[in-house]
Parts: sequence; C-alpha cells; structure tokens
Amino acid sequence: MDAMANPSALADLMAAEAREEDLGPFHVFDEAGWAQLRDGMPMTLSPEEVEKLQGFNDFVAHEQVETIYLPVSRLLTLYVAATRGLHRATHRFLKRDDQKVPYIIGIAGSVAVGKTTTARLLQALIARWPSSPKVSLVTTDGFLFPNAELKERDLMERKGFPESYDVGALLRFLRDIKSGERNVSAPVYSHLTYDRVPDEQNIVDQPDILIVEGLNVLQTSRQSSDRPRVPFVSDYFDFSVYIDASEAALERWYLTRFMRLKESRFTDPRSYFHKYAGISFEEAETCARGLWERINLKILRENVGPTKMRADLILVKGDDHRIREVALRRV
Repeated sequence: MDAMANPSALADLMAAEAREEDLGPFHVFDEAGWAQLRDGMPMTLSPEEVEKLQGFNDFVAHEQVETIYLPVSRLLTLYVAATRGLHRATHRFLKRDDQKVPYIIGIAGSVAVGKTTTARLLQALIARWPSSPKVSLVTTDGFLFPNAELKERDLMERKGFPESYDVGALLRFLRDIKSGERNVSAPVYSHLTYDRVPDEQNIVDQPDILIVEGLNVLQTSRQSSDRPRVPFVSDYFDFSVYIDASEAALERWYLTRFMRLKESRFTDPRSYFHKYAGISFEEAETCARGLWERINLKILRENVGPTKMRADLILVKGDDHRIREVALRRV
C-alpha cells in the first residue's frame, strides 16, 4: 500500500527515517531483522543457565538470547578472527614473533540498565564457541577509590562520576592485559559493603577475550595542550557495546531494585545501606528517588549518555527490559 495513502504507514516511515538520521553512523535493526543475522549460530545456554546469569532485578527473555545475543556472538566471532589476522600481519611487517593479543570488549550504560546481565551472557556464549576461548570478565567498580579515600577527597556524593575512579590503575591494568602479561590483578568490589574488598584481587591470566563492564568505560577527558597526553580506557577496546534505555525506565528499574534490596541485602548488618532496612516503604522510596536524581541521573546525563555514539553496538531496551532495537556502527 502506498504510504502516502496510509497515514499510519507514513508515520512509521517518517519515524524510521528520523531514527536513521539520529543514528547516522549506524545500521539500525529491529529484533526480527537482527535475529536473521544469527545464521544458524547454535544455542548453547539452557533457560536455567540464562536465569542464573541475570543480574539483580534485571530480566532477559530466553528467546532474546537467541534473537539478540546469538547474532552478537556470531558478529564477535567474525570480528575476533579479523582482528587476529590484522595482528599477525602487523607482527610480520614488524618482523616480530607472533604473540597472543587479548581481544577486549567494553560494555557501558547507566546504573540499572542491565550491564551485568549483558556481560555475563556474552561471556557464557563466547566461552562456548567451538574454539573454547578463555574469557575473563572485570567490572570497573573495583577501580573506584576506597571509601576512606573518597571521604578524604569529599567525593562520596560523586561516587560513580569519573573523578571517583583510579583511572591510572585501570589504564595500567588494561595495558598489561593487552601486552600479554601473566597474572594481572584487578581490585575486587563488594556491593554489600559498597567498597573495595581489602587484600582481595581478581587475577586475570592471559585471556583470549576480556570483557570490561562499567559506567564510564567509553568516557573521554578534556585535555589542555600543556598536559601530557594519556590514553582513554576505550583506546584498549577492540569492540564496545552501549546499553540504552529511557530515563523514565531507568529510574523505575533503579527504584524497584532499591526496594528489593531493602528487603534482602540491606537487612545484613554488614551492608553499607543497612540503615535503610528498617525505614518505611515511603521513606525508602523517597531516599531512593533522591539518590537517583542527585547522583545517578546526573552521571547518566553528564558522563554516560554522551558516550553512547562512541560505541560499536547499541542495544536499545524498552520499558519491559526487552531489547527493541540494535544499532551497529557502519564499518
């Protein structure tokens, strides 16, 4: 039917064209279109395994592992193979022995958007490729400065903003991983105590693929001409994913997660947020909304959201956590 004769079809066409303009550097797919790119990639996770991989208060439908994440996994097999071929060619050109160079994937997005679930799913799917690659996962939470240092710097209300991270330590970690160093350590973070775990390290030993998940992993920094140039975290990435959702959905998911935590993790006396366990539902909701507006929404608007267009792949979630759209950067 001619779109000009059908107002609804015309509206859909105009919306699609506007979306393409918004994401100009990207190929944009709906779920059905993206699912076709799976091209027979086998499903290797059971519904029970998918459920166990879900982050707290996140949801992923088992069928979307097939329609969304399996095509992503297939794409990554192609990208990893191509990157390794490029590394081999470069080493031949430089007359150097071929050495193992880990492939690094960055995953970014707001608080409560579901980064943990996406990271775990990709780790599980990639580990079950026929080549059985060694896949490690690190979150940047461990590179937050310890609470004692944040308090000393008067940064507790800025926790999660770029200045609250030990970026130097994170860059050194990624440099050592990319250089093929053995037994590289990353700090461990506890969401119970809301702090680094003293004397505990996550040891990463020459993975084939490393997934790095965090709020600000695509963040750049302003540099004046008189300051030494330093790399960005994303300079070490071979591929990056941004998980997107509306502010309204993110706020609702954050509030729901906070209220669920109030009835579970916060009841533990060791919890940093134990003080919220005994307050009323109304008081807890007010506190959660204040935390969202004062900290997390600001981080999203000022730091995380503006990095979206730097990603290679954008997964756009609807209000029900389902991924409604996939945008892949044009090569």
